[in-house]
Amino acid sequence: MGDSPLLELRGLNKVYEDGFQAVKDVSYSIGPGMLVGLIGPNGCGKTTMMRCINHLHSITSGDVLIDGESVLGKTPSEIARKVSNVPAELRASFGLTVYETVMLGRYPYLSNIWWETDDDETLVEEVMRKFSVFHLRDRPLNMLSSGERQRALIAKAYVQEPRLMLVDEPTSHLDMKYKLEVMEYLTAMVKKDMSILVAEHDISLMARYCDKCIIMKHGEVYAIGDPKEVITEELLQEVYEVSASVGLDKDGELFVLPKRYAGKYYF
Repeated sequence: MGDSPLLELRGLNKVYEDGFQAVKDVSYSIGPGMLVGLIGPNGCGKTTMMRCINHLHSITSGDVLIDGESVLGKTPSEIARKVSNVPAELRASFGLTVYETVMLGRYPYLSNIWWETDDDETLVEEVMRKFSVFHLRDRPLNMLSSGERQRALIAKAYVQEPRLMLVDEPTSHLDMKYKLEVMEYLTAMVKKDMSILVAEHDISLMARYCDKCIIMKHGEVYAIGDPKEVITEELLQEVYEVSASVGLDKDGELFVLPKRYAGKYYF
């Protein structure tokens, strides 16, 4: 595969039936072995774009390529062997245990829908230990804490052995400790042959952990690059309509301190 992109978007557009265009002519590429942050205000198109990448949403025009192959025309199982997904919210767990949930990550590889192999079981148990949820294996997923549930969902995505993992707002309901824990897990998971695209609202967290950041506004890519270069006070003013201080701490890590809303009031 050489230096070819792992993920490439070419003029991606998504228009809903009501005429709203959520993603507008988005083009960029991501190489292997990268943790990439996707940031932007609510409604900017982050989640829609991620759902177009794994073809959960139909693409209006343009293309998404994984390892040089278009997702268009691929079956869900074929895409799932390349791309795994960690959703922002678990809408229904159907009473599944942690073990059963993580095992679902092996479905793209099952030759018989009812039976997993000994190798599948071994992999699932190893990954549950890696993500510190093995002791919870018999507990229903909906009975876990937010941090435990997030680790279980990441473990499910990991056992798919994907080339690309899409993670949507993984720390939105977590306290400070678990925010850092999840990001440490994601950082450790990035391999030379796998990348992770993570949508997140905590800009300081993204700047600390990500190799590259993609900033979106109104469905378009506003900026892309090294977080310490692209995340500026001017960008936050333009994209988020907030006045903020951006600086480096004593360890050289970028931080963002929001100060006040700088947009227009309508009352």
